[in-house]
Amino acid sequence: MDEAELALKDLVVITGFSGAGKSTAMAVFEDEGYFCVDNLPSEMIRSLIELFMHTGSKVAYAAVVSDLRAGSYFDGLDTMLDYLRVSEVNHRVLFLEADEEALQTRYKETRRRHPLSPHGSVAEGIARERELLDPLRARADVVIDTSGLSAAALRRKLADEMLPTHTPGQLAVTFESFGFKYGPARDPDVMFDVRFLPNPHYERDLRPLTGADREVVEYINRDGELDAFYERLHPLVDYLLPQYLAEGKAHLVLAIGCTGGRHRSVAVAQHLADRYRQRAEYRVEVVHRDVSKPA
Repeated sequence: MDEAELALKDLVVITGFSGAGKSTAMAVFEDEGYFCVDNLPSEMIRSLIELFMHTGSKVAYAAVVSDLRAGSYFDGLDTMLDYLRVSEVNHRVLFLEADEEALQTRYKETRRRHPLSPHGSVAEGIARERELLDPLRARADVVIDTSGLSAAALRRKLADEMLPTHTPGQLAVTFESFGFKYGPARDPDVMFDVRFLPNPHYERDLRPLTGADREVVEYINRDGELDAFYERLHPLVDYLLPQYLAEGKAHLVLAIGCTGGRHRSVAVAQHLADRYRQRAEYRVEVVHRDVSKPA
């Protein structure tokens, strides 16, 4: 290929299980300025590449989703990957999967039929899909299991693994509160257990409130325990964040857990988010995973 044909700098082929989050993945790349095409038959990938390689094309980054929705046209994806491997096109293959329980739950929530079992059970469709996808999974550059991941968590994971330089010189930090009774945080980089702090749950008037309420924060700090914790926590986080930034990490998840995820962890996560949101080197997000659970 001549110099004009090398305009396409990165092509991402997204495939994997139906219901595993391919639409969310495509949105991540689209937000980063990639030209995206969903449900593209494999035979058309070559034509799209040739279009992008044409003189005058302004598409340097592209992502395509090719999966079993294409029916018989999907059979050629393996051959297309062979073509990409021997070509000079910079490309990566992203494979998304999830365990059977997660996939069945997602189909139940959306009330959609599985494309490989339109008149049968979802379980039958998943089993057939797994058989067909196994060879492609083995060829993927990146495999992500989305079981238990929210859409926001999947977006962060994709940014870390597929777009490591999308915010050079800046660290995206998520402060996430959660309740241990609903399971641990999913893949945090750093985690703090704050169950040693006074628990507002046992106060009838405070139980319906959350850690975002002043009365709850005052109760947690009734004997100065919260202030004492911050005196030790602030220097540690002040040290850690620049280290991760210098190491080149794009996104950091710092999780704070208490029993139910409504009071203590919410108060601490919100406090940290407010503290570091003022600093230009960080892009701060706060997520309260379990705050809406029943008190």
